[in-house]
Amino acid sequence: MRDLMGLMKQAQAMQQKLADAQAELENLEVEGAAGGGAVTVRMTARGQMRAVSIDPSLLSPDEKEIVEDLVLAAVNDARARGEKLMQERMQELTRGLPLPPGLKLF
Repeated sequence: MRDLMGLMKQAQAMQQKLADAQAELENLEVEGAAGGGAVTVRMTARGQMRAVSIDPSLLSPDEKEIVEDLVLAAVNDARARGEKLMQERMQELTRGLPLPPGLKLF
């Protein structure tokens, strides 16, 4: 019975840590870039877009497709960085816990 109580306390503590981590990830920002920095995107680690910056030299009608591709690449870069940041935070949080492999908490 003592082990069950200890496990319950550990689960509650983990639940609070996860809630804290989710709140933190809402505020942590990552930046993605494409075209050597001609297009940058800033977003939260959870994937909410905050800002897009496009170098004025790209803003001509002939460059429309290039700009679209660069924005897409910058968003994907920022998203990948955010996912990596989330994974790193979760590894820190769950270190030492007997969780099954492949369990995704976010």
